Amino acid sequence: MNAAIRVEAVKFARSTVGIVATAAIGAGIAVLCAAMMLAVVAGEPSIVARLGEFGTFDWRGMLGAAAQITSAGAFVGFGVVAAWLYAREFTEGTITGLFAQPIGRATIAVAKAVVFLAWAIGVSVLIAAALLLLGLAFGFGPPDAETAAALVRQAVLGVLTAVLTLPVAWVSTLSRSLLAGVATTIGFVVVAQVGVLAGIDGWMPLAAPALWALSGGTGASPGQLALAVAVGALALAATAWSWHRLQLDR
Repeated sequence: MNAAIRVEAVKFARSTVGIVATAAIGAGIAVLCAAMMLAVVAGEPSIVARLGEFGTFDWRGMLGAAAQITSAGAFVGFGVVAAWLYAREFTEGTITGLFAQPIGRATIAVAKAVVFLAWAIGVSVLIAAALLLLGLAFGFGPPDAETAAALVRQAVLGVLTAVLTLPVAWVSTLSRSLLAGVATTIGFVVVAQVGVLAGIDGWMPLAAPALWALSGGTGASPGQLALAVAVGALALAATAWSWHRLQLDR
């Protein structure tokens, strides 16, 4: 397993996708939050209306905006990376070489997920750190206990968002297609929005982490967050099983 993780980590670190995704998600959310805060200061009515209760120039407003962006934007970014990690072996024709490796294909699939989640944790911490620096630069003052808790929730939201994109890895494996994985990612974002509008709220695993972060930790129960983690765990198990049963005759 350790050897498989090292190989997958090197492949990801040297890939253009890994570099671009890290910059786009890690820095992109902070840049968008900065733009929204500046729009709030300028009194841009459309932005203020879109942010709702978070349309204020302070820690709460900025972190609320960050959570909203993360729930949709980071989900798409993480989903694209998850799709690429698994589908690339098929689209680039490297899957045949994996059949000759002494490491089982299920082990390789799990190693990919370990690398993906480790990267997602790093990116999520990076986002929280960037938001901390941004808030200080805007003059919001040192974060109090409530703000510190919100920054932690922001980091956890990023990790849970990545976990929820693991079903994309399974779809990419079954379809052997990057485009199918990307389409599934976009579909999940739509499903999450519809679920919230339908009143399912915290019982919609795709939406529970965002509701939890936006509500200060009260919008979703521990059980509902655990359900979100369970979705990712089941998807990883299904992906590993599918890789174990892979055949080259299709």
